[in-house]
Amino acid sequence: MKGYLLGAGLIAAICLSGGAGANPVKPVPYWASLSHDEARMRVGPSLDYPSNWVYRRRDLPVKVVQVLGLWRKVEDSTGTQGWMHVRLLSDAPTAIVTAEIAPMRESANEEARTVFRAQRGVVGRISSCGKGWCGFDVGGQKGFIRADDIWGATR
Repeated sequence: MKGYLLGAGLIAAICLSGGAGANPVKPVPYWASLSHDEARMRVGPSLDYPSNWVYRRRDLPVKVVQVLGLWRKVEDSTGTQGWMHVRLLSDAPTAIVTAEIAPMRESANEEARTVFRAQRGVVGRISSCGKGWCGFDVGGQKGFIRADDIWGATR
């Protein structure tokens, strides 16, 4: 009986770790983005829990605030929190524009020429951030945007 309980405990520990030996978990909080065109946020860390949100936007940035096996508790730009399966998330650094209109400049400088204007809600990929500016790519339209005008993998 002792051996059976020990074996069951070992199996449970492996299942709860989510294969952590093969896929080490980053310290939380950390940034991630949605890797699918549709991703369900659930009220708990299992498919048994109902969805409270359905996101229909690949690359939308989220902040991972808790890890439980293969589930991640995430927070979106509005502060909404819920659980997503790890397969729905990517490590691609992205951000969403939070300013009404955010100029994308030719270089990381307030005096640089504006090459595009991004509206609130536009999502793009981040290439690098420093000194209050981030390289921002929206569907191939590239420029530099002020870090204060976006929410995502900027810090």
